Amino acid sequence: VGVTALRRRLQATVARGLSPFIGRQPEVEALQQALAWAGAGQGQVVALLGEAGVGKSRLVYEFLQSHHTQGWLRRESSSVSYGKATAYLPICDLLKAYCRIEDRDDLRAVRAKITGQILTLDDALQDTVPAVLALFEAQPADSPFLALDPLQRRRRTLEALKRILLRESQIQPLLLVFEDLHWIDSETQAVLDLLVESLPTARVLLLVNYRPEYQHGWGSKTYYTQLRLDPLPEASTEALLQGLLGDDGGATGRSPLHPLTRLLMDRTQGNPFFLEESVRTLVETGVLVRERGAYRLAQPLETLQVPATVQALLAARIDRLPPEDKRLLQTAAVIGTEVPWALLQAIADTPDEALYRSLARLQAAEFLYETSLFPERVYTFKHALTHEVAYGTLLHERRRVLHARVVEALEALAGDRLDDQVERLAQHARRGEVWDKALAYGRQAGDKAQTRSAYREAVGYFEQALAASEHLPASRSTAEQAIDLRLGLRTALTVLRGEPGRMLDHLRRAETLAQTLGDPLRLGQVYADMGNNFWLAGEVERAIAYGQRALALAVPLGHVGLQARAHFRLGQAYYDAGDYVRAVESFERNVATLQGDLLAERFGYNGIVAASSRAWLSLCHAERGAFTEGRAMAADGLRIAETDNHPFSLVEACHGVSVVSLRQGDMPRAVPGLERAMRLCQDWHILMLLPRQTAALGLAYALEGRVAAGLALVEQGVEQAVTRGRPRALGFAVACLSEAYLLAGRLDEARTRAAQAVDLTRQYTYRGQQAWALWLLGESTARQASPEVASAADHYRQALALAEELGMRPLQAHCHRGLGTLYARQEQRQPARAALATAIDMYRAMAMTFWLPQTEAALAQVEGPP
Repeated sequence: VGVTALRRRLQATVARGLSPFIGRQPEVEALQQALAWAGAGQGQVVALLGEAGVGKSRLVYEFLQSHHTQGWLRRESSSVSYGKATAYLPICDLLKAYCRIEDRDDLRAVRAKITGQILTLDDALQDTVPAVLALFEAQPADSPFLALDPLQRRRRTLEALKRILLRESQIQPLLLVFEDLHWIDSETQAVLDLLVESLPTARVLLLVNYRPEYQHGWGSKTYYTQLRLDPLPEASTEALLQGLLGDDGGATGRSPLHPLTRLLMDRTQGNPFFLEESVRTLVETGVLVRERGAYRLAQPLETLQVPATVQALLAARIDRLPPEDKRLLQTAAVIGTEVPWALLQAIADTPDEALYRSLARLQAAEFLYETSLFPERVYTFKHALTHEVAYGTLLHERRRVLHARVVEALEALAGDRLDDQVERLAQHARRGEVWDKALAYGRQAGDKAQTRSAYREAVGYFEQALAASEHLPASRSTAEQAIDLRLGLRTALTVLRGEPGRMLDHLRRAETLAQTLGDPLRLGQVYADMGNNFWLAGEVERAIAYGQRALALAVPLGHVGLQARAHFRLGQAYYDAGDYVRAVESFERNVATLQGDLLAERFGYNGIVAASSRAWLSLCHAERGAFTEGRAMAADGLRIAETDNHPFSLVEACHGVSVVSLRQGDMPRAVPGLERAMRLCQDWHILMLLPRQTAALGLAYALEGRVAAGLALVEQGVEQAVTRGRPRALGFAVACLSEAYLLAGRLDEARTRAAQAVDLTRQYTYRGQQAWALWLLGESTARQASPEVASAADHYRQALALAEELGMRPLQAHCHRGLGTLYARQEQRQPARAALATAIDMYRAMAMTFWLPQTEAALAQVEGPP
């Protein structure tokens, strides 16, 4: 009768007739209530939770078709089992429908449709267009969006999608449906998480469904409702069976099919899909025959054998198909739940006429539905379980051959849009054991995911590509690619907090390959990454050793990038080891070398190396009391980071500026920078840097008098450090917590945390942090109501000796002040006077005026009349 719009599975089922919708009235009423709240500007999230086949999609369909949703803009999408590794797949599906993009559209048409749709909605959304175009690889080659850091592109993309959806909801209420979240990719999850945070005042109802194994973080929201769909209760199950069988019991009220009904109810346990498939199986096998609008048993009930699970039942149905139909269904299952005609035709190895006949029979048996006629025919499986069982019935060799054919067909059909299909190509090449293409497409898919900051997906593709490389004949090219893939994993695994052992294993294998190839550049890159891996794990000495190896290879090569990375990593390790002299030398090399066009380079680091080197150099100056130099260097690093507006570099630069001020006691300068750094970490999801910013800001608050707020922040910073599992961040945060407890007068807790900080810093040989922790242990011991004087003095002296060895002048001043105050309490005037006078001289020399008044007051008290 005409060409229809693209339909989903349940919409396609309608054409054949749906079974009665029974037993979900409480859930329907809850959905209607949520819709009313959302329509009034109190956005809602409703989650339908249930096992496969329990009726989640059916409930969504019935709700969408109800009169209650008229006047709402409805947008639907779903995840698929083989799409979990493809970033933004359900989002792109939703955007295609929203912007009316068709598969046959070329890039120019895609660009025009996306731009037109967004600007028609609101001209103010112009800046969101590049991010949406990028999802479809449709941005112009000279687009500034492509020059952004992956982290920036990801943030811009998430914000763009949220803004577009919220703007639509201002024009008319918006009903968003995302089905099968148990197969969702991490980036679509990030979009939903960001949207959920903005729902309370939006006219948006987000309706999702998923199986029990899926987890999310929305449960604490007041506007979140979870509806668990259990199997139908007995009365509803019986009513559904009556509707399916067409017999209500007649005049007696007792159906002759009652024994069969009881058997099916017991076996299916109220699962609607299992019930429907059981009845269909009985009809197909001739057990049930239809007479006068109802079914009757054609065989004795005792002879029936109903499979114990719906999967077994489906497998039996598939086995009963004619061989050519079974073969075609299995072939379609290899393609996926959505089956384009052109792709099926290309791999089925069946004449078109026979192909059409088989498809017609599969549709009549309700294994497949036709969801689209134009611009091309598309078929879908009746249910995800149908697809899973059909795929599972394939023998391995047949499955492998079909996946390999899909790769060839996709390559031929994609034309100049091959990049759009790279994730599917990687998956089919891997399952088809086309190892050379699995390596190539896996690497491309991993690179694509990494440019979108979809790090979980990137790791999956890179490791798939590595597995493929193991099956290829040994060659220099394959070995080089294997090294590069293992190096490419570093960023993703670091962000994901992958186990250090896992990354180290990759690097060890890359080291062996690079040594075998005699490739000094790649070997140097491996050593630089190994140094970073050990630094993150708190193994400072090994980090230094590998940094030196990387530098020894980089210098003869004259490779600027590798030298910059090696100097930077060495500087970080030297800083943690308390070797500030060598740390300064390393960072100053980068400051001197990275000028001009090199100022914006990252050389494989998460931030801009020139900016971050200056930030870390300022930290070294701060520890040594060279505050003028430190402030100038930090300001220079901040300027470079702000020029490129690079979030990771901005966090490090703000931290550098602020810690210089914090160490000097200039809280008005320290606080704004730390506040900005913490906001950047939160806004850009830079969780690896968040604990240090949170703890430092909390300490700054406490020092300037906002003790309660500061203490809460520092405690939060410690929790974040524990969660992140980074030893250097934890040692710093625990030391900050000890000092905050001191300022709050909670001396026992301060002492406990100081002792913990000492243990942590000794364990990881963080000598600079260890010196601060020892001073805090002295402070918290000395301030007790009945102090252990000898113990406190010993801690101070240990801290002072270490601070003098490392050249930590601000800490030396604090140690002298602490000793002087302790001596004064014991009425040891001469040593008290000498220590306090030394502290005052050092504070004045370094312009550390914050601690001068209390130190001068302590000295005046000592020098007063006896």
